[in-house]
Amino acid sequence: MNNKGISPAFTLGGFICLGLVLLGYLLSVSIVKIKSLDRTIVVKGLSEREVPANVAIWPIKFSEADNDLNKLYSTIQRKNTLIIMFLKNNGFTEKEIFISAPAIMDKQAQEFVESDKGKFRYSGSSTISVYTENVDLVRNTMEKLVELGKMGIAISGENYQSKTDFLFTKLNDVKPQMIEEATKNDREVAEKFAQDSKSKLGKIKSASQGQFSIENRDSSTSYIKKVRVVSTVEYYLSD
Repeated sequence: MNNKGISPAFTLGGFICLGLVLLGYLLSVSIVKIKSLDRTIVVKGLSEREVPANVAIWPIKFSEADNDLNKLYSTIQRKNTLIIMFLKNNGFTEKEIFISAPAIMDKQAQEFVESDKGKFRYSGSSTISVYTENVDLVRNTMEKLVELGKMGIAISGENYQSKTDFLFTKLNDVKPQMIEEATKNDREVAEKFAQDSKSKLGKIKSASQGQFSIENRDSSTSYIKKVRVVSTVEYYLSD
């Protein structure tokens, strides 16, 4: 009677032990797999290229002074006309030329300026701007500004307000190729690392494109731009 009860108990115990062994094996395999997923590498890929600016904003500014306000306005208007003629003669269209309202200052109306200082009561400035996609024409015409000097127009030197800006606005045209190049570069770095560490490169865990930056190549050639992007990718590693 007792022997008959012991046999099923041993059988049940054997199955329980076998189940625990299998459970332990499966748990150990799962832990190893989970640990392998923790092994990753983060790499950065760079893509950089030089491109020509495709838009130019060229402000031409001059200043005048006089004791007669009406005469001052007439002089500014006359010189504005000469500058516009100069620009059109060099190939710019009317749609590319913009005239700003003249800025006039009355020294006697300024409390912080002593009235006996300076020869003229009124001073004014005028700015004519060129906005064009013909960057080469702007660069070539800038070299001819001496012609305006011969007409009696003293052009103000470049400062913050009268600085010529060269822009690159066709970023979407180069984005796909640069992103592809950056991604290719970071994968090459990751594969080299995996090879050196005797590992295999796995799938991508995460990726970040990064921001594009556009800067002047240098201070003397602002019409040539340097476009740059850095991508960041994290890969899994396996043995």
